[in-house]
Amino acid sequence: MGQGIGCPEKSRKSEPALNQSMRKAEDGEEEAVERGDKQLRALHGVADLNNGAIGLYNLGLSCCLNSLLQVFFMNTHFTVILRRIRVPIVHIEQKKSVPYQMLLLLEQMQRSKQRAVYPQELVRCLTLHNLKLFVQYDAAQLFLSLWNLIKRQITDGQLADRLTTLYTIRVQEYLVCQKCSIETKRDSNMLTLPLPVFNSCSQRLKTLEDSLHCFFQPEQLTDNNMCLCEQCERKTPCLQGTRLTCLPHTLTLHLKRFYYRKSSWTQKISYSLPFPQSLDFNQILTQEQCHPDAKEKADWQYDLFGVVAHSGLASFGHYCAYIRSLTEGKWYCFNDSSVCQVSWDDVKCTYGNSYTHWGETAYLLVYMRKNPQ
Repeated sequence: MGQGIGCPEKSRKSEPALNQSMRKAEDGEEEAVERGDKQLRALHGVADLNNGAIGLYNLGLSCCLNSLLQVFFMNTHFTVILRRIRVPIVHIEQKKSVPYQMLLLLEQMQRSKQRAVYPQELVRCLTLHNLKLFVQYDAAQLFLSLWNLIKRQITDGQLADRLTTLYTIRVQEYLVCQKCSIETKRDSNMLTLPLPVFNSCSQRLKTLEDSLHCFFQPEQLTDNNMCLCEQCERKTPCLQGTRLTCLPHTLTLHLKRFYYRKSSWTQKISYSLPFPQSLDFNQILTQEQCHPDAKEKADWQYDLFGVVAHSGLASFGHYCAYIRSLTEGKWYCFNDSSVCQVSWDDVKCTYGNSYTHWGETAYLLVYMRKNPQ
């Protein structure tokens, strides 16, 4: 979406000092990735730069892409995977490799002495995969497209599996016939949880916890929504729902703030939906909403890591990212080429406001598992 809206003025007084202490995110070992007869330095994420946080210039409605890239780059668990990829040997394959071009962009950002760099090579690479400039992307859809491109082009099977484990949510979808009680189950993988802002009765949900509980709440299918039961050999009322099986280290929640009217007009929902700094799924979901064989339930505790916020209308607007440093614990606003330190109060301004349709509203919430092993 478009360019424009900058960091909150009240936060500009504190320009980022994301430098020396950031290198404590890992044990400090330096690795290298071969590129021909040269080597790229090990990259622990944009936050681990000697010269502070680096922005990305907007190349043409690329604020959505820039925001997602910063969320990827600030996640040190992701960049550990990225810096271990096998570099394509053939030059033309390097140009088409999204993981490799992301790695080169990280290197460019690490070496830069400027406040921002131009991600033109990565953008050119993405255009080869039909992700073009001057297109108003939806952040949730673009995230899925980017992630799938990265996963598909990582040739090391073990690294691809690590990426899957890092981001993938596992659920079980079920359908229970209300006449014969036969249950049909199917296991599914998801990269984001698409969370409603209204319940099934079109009532506003007041908190993120309410939204999560609503997502896993089973739904009665009756009348025209009845399903064919193979046991009963006819359409019957059914109970349809989703059980949580496994949560990843990096959990992405998608707030469904855009909806389509019958006239094909897309409208943005700006209502306030507060989200906490910490989530404990054991306190949010009931036992029935979790799979009986769910693993690592004791680790279903998360801290907020990033917020991809949208400002403006559904037809035209702007994206930026609020990201918490994993080493300092401080919040920063990545707004294209501008990066500044912000407060938690600034982040809370993305809760939404029904009276300000142009205001910033959180669209993607990224949570990080507490105390990962």
